[in-house]
Parts: sequence; structure tokens; C-alpha cells
Amino acid sequence: MSALEQDLGALPFFAGLEPVYLRLIAECASPACYDPGESIFQQGGQADRFYIVGEGRVALEIFSSDRGILTIQTLASREVVGASWLFPPYIWQYDARALEFTRLLAFNAVCLRAACDQDHDLGYDLMKRFARLMVERLNAARFQLLDVYANPASGR
Repeated sequence: MSALEQDLGALPFFAGLEPVYLRLIAECASPACYDPGESIFQQGGQADRFYIVGEGRVALEIFSSDRGILTIQTLASREVVGASWLFPPYIWQYDARALEFTRLLAFNAVCLRAACDQDHDLGYDLMKRFARLMVERLNAARFQLLDVYANPASGR
């Protein structure tokens, strides 16, 4: 097992994943770095990757015409960025921006979707993991909305 496969297996998101799947996922990975303020992806763009934060912080954002940019959630080390790669039409539903110098591990969506098509057990396992992630993000957005509407003067 490679060092990258071991590192992936140690992440909470991939905990318990079969070693053969860790190998397939590692084969689709590459490093990426972003400077403070740099866009990682933009809403409406092609969702051709997902990321895991190695170091730094990433803001998930949406634009509101009356409030400007709203931060849905801020992600840090060992957290997953992006789930839109897994669901047609593979379009980002929000923006992601580096808040500071950020190192990410980028996973090629075409590579992973092909692996999922070849092995439906892998696809099902990843689908369950990303579904759980999306529920967490939906709850975070819900709490953010509750905060904004409970405190409209906050302008968040």
C-alpha cells in the first residue's frame, strides 16, 4: 500500500474503505495549491474534481443580489470540498475560494466516475459517503439561513 493510500485510509471520509478502492482513488489524485482569495471553482462551472484540504481553509460561498457573497461553510484540514462531480449534470452549485494559502488533494472526476462504472460496489460506497457529506452541508446551510434571518442586520 502506497503512502498516499495509507493517508487516504486515515481520513475520516475514507475510513473503512477497501484497500483496492483506496488504490483506485489514489490513482485519480493529484496535488493542487491555491493562494489566498484564489477561486478553486465557481458556481455553474464544470464539476470535474473534488478535493480534500491538506492545509489551509476553503470558503464555500453563494452570491445573493441583496447581500453579496454569503459564506455557507468554511472547511479546513482533512475536509472534503465538492460533491457535484458525482451527480449529473456535473455542475458546481456554489463557489469555493481559498481563504489563505491552501494545499489540496484534487481527485479527477472522470477517472473516479469510470472506476465507479466499472465497480458498482465502489460507486455505491462513494455515493453513501457523499450523500452523508451533502446532508451535513445542507444542515450547515440551514443553520446559516436561520442565523441570517434571525439576525437580518448581521448581513452575513
